[in-house]
Amino acid sequence: MAPTEPCCDSRKRQNRHETNTVHAMSDVAVTLSSPMQATVVSIAAVGSALGLHGEAVVLEAMKMEHVVQSPTIGRVLEVLVGVGDTVFEDQPLLVLSPGQPATEADRAIVPEQDPAAIRLDLTEVLERHALGLDAARPNSVARRRTTGQRTTRENLADLLDPDSFVEYAPLTIAAQRRRRTVDDLIQSTPADGLIGGLGTVNAAQFPGRESRVVAVSYDYTVLAGTQGTQNHRKKDRLFELADRLRLPVVLFAEGGGGRPGDTDGLGVAGLDCLAFALFGQLSGHVPLVGITSGYCFAGNAALLGCCDVIIAAKGSNIGMGGPAMIEGGGLGVFDPKEIGPLSVQVDNGVVDLVADDEAHAVALAKQYLAYFQGPTDPGAFADQRKLRQLIPENRLRAYEVRTVIETMFDDGSVLELRRGFAHGMITALARIDGHPVGVIANDPTHLGGAIDAPGCDKSARFMQLCDAFAMPLVFLCDTPGFMVGPDSEKTAMVRKTARLFVTAASLSVPFATIVVRKGYGLGAQAMAGGSFKAPVFCVGWPTSEFGGMGLEGAVKLGYRKELEALSDPIERKALYDQMVARMYENGKGVSMASHFEIDDVIDPADSRRWIQAMLLSAPKVATNRPRRPMVDTW
Repeated sequence: MAPTEPCCDSRKRQNRHETNTVHAMSDVAVTLSSPMQATVVSIAAVGSALGLHGEAVVLEAMKMEHVVQSPTIGRVLEVLVGVGDTVFEDQPLLVLSPGQPATEADRAIVPEQDPAAIRLDLTEVLERHALGLDAARPNSVARRRTTGQRTTRENLADLLDPDSFVEYAPLTIAAQRRRRTVDDLIQSTPADGLIGGLGTVNAAQFPGRESRVVAVSYDYTVLAGTQGTQNHRKKDRLFELADRLRLPVVLFAEGGGGRPGDTDGLGVAGLDCLAFALFGQLSGHVPLVGITSGYCFAGNAALLGCCDVIIAAKGSNIGMGGPAMIEGGGLGVFDPKEIGPLSVQVDNGVVDLVADDEAHAVALAKQYLAYFQGPTDPGAFADQRKLRQLIPENRLRAYEVRTVIETMFDDGSVLELRRGFAHGMITALARIDGHPVGVIANDPTHLGGAIDAPGCDKSARFMQLCDAFAMPLVFLCDTPGFMVGPDSEKTAMVRKTARLFVTAASLSVPFATIVVRKGYGLGAQAMAGGSFKAPVFCVGWPTSEFGGMGLEGAVKLGYRKELEALSDPIERKALYDQMVARMYENGKGVSMASHFEIDDVIDPADSRRWIQAMLLSAPKVATNRPRRPMVDTW
């Protein structure tokens, strides 16, 4: 009976056994086999001397070359395949003469490379990156110095923690290859005038993910910071990342708007770019911080206006159209400094914070971001007993409510927004024992604390901002109510007042109201979320007084007949004062508390304790709660 032919797998196992035997015996020839199915690219010639790890055969599979190394020190005795042959796994390739076998240690040896060595391919990359750095652009840096401004990279280095910046698309150039050489574009339009990427801010204070941000900055030294084809695509990429990763965005928006000189696209007007839609979608989803200095016009200003907070360095000009656009529209010829100066943009509420210069602007941006990064260690605070003396005993005497705010909250933690706009309403970020809160307060030095149309807009928008990013609110109420009268109605007060009520009714964050003095009418209700029972707590200070309307007005209206019946002005004034005093006694804080229309009348020194109780008692706002569709830009 003929012997049975061993199966293929048996032969493979036998060959592997024989090969292993060969490695253990230096007097037996070695057959080198293919580790895969591939095509032979090169093979050592017969008679070649091969040391350990020498390239015996080079194979190609799926466009990748694979080196089959010599397992011993020996010579090539026989070549079993040719260049171009297709070989299969375990197919013999060549035979080596007996030689010193390779040990396990030999097989692990890889030729050591100098880690400091720079290969030619890396050299090209490093040189291209270096061309976009300030050191390679001394003339551009010098031009910035003449205007007293910093370079884009200097601003980003100041904003971001050291070594944290990962830049996206730094090698892009302007889409102008049809009109300029690539070398010219590399030298003159690095990064296509927009630098952006991922980094951290305040990492020492907020280690971990809380410090991560997306930073985007136009570079005014490149084509006046205009918005080009490639930098629009870069913004699209970064804004999409911010949305996906839920990271705050810091935008340096200095620049001249759309760029007409790009030639490499196929479009006509470029109105199908995604940057404005993507950036708008971020509103209410992640904090948006806008910084500008110098000129910020057209598209740059549109992006700036989408931001939650706008920080502008002194000397900035912000406008929806620059001089060329204005002149092109037949509207006259203007110097850029005549368009949207800060004297206009602060008073009208466009700018939230005015900085002395770019360094100060960056410092303010870092401070602002910190409120949205989370709690800090408890800070020092003033002697709270001082609050007892800050409201004058004379109920008609004005006082400085900012002193109340600075005293009540952690030292140095108060950052007021839009101070130059809507003077009767103060909106600020602050901390209690390190916990960030939003503060809305009436200012009795303006219209006696009456809430006018700008005050409605300012406070309603601030409520949205705090609610979007889970920041509790504290209202400090001292208002005679909403501003009334024919002139006031011209400012759309019916709609503006209603904005406060509907915004407060949609809040998902806890809020509290402290009535420090006047709490009258609908205005007082607006300062309590629509009702004195809407806040987590509504308390008054000993100076608090309440009523459906101002006491003086209530007496004049309610006792008009009695007052008119007295012809003697002295007697009329005495009756008037008597009625006002009676109504004050009925409406003062302790009377309100006795009817349980407020939760308590407290020692002003206990205000922090009440706020702390709210912060510690309210459940943490869920991050997966339905998000606000946006934060109004106005």
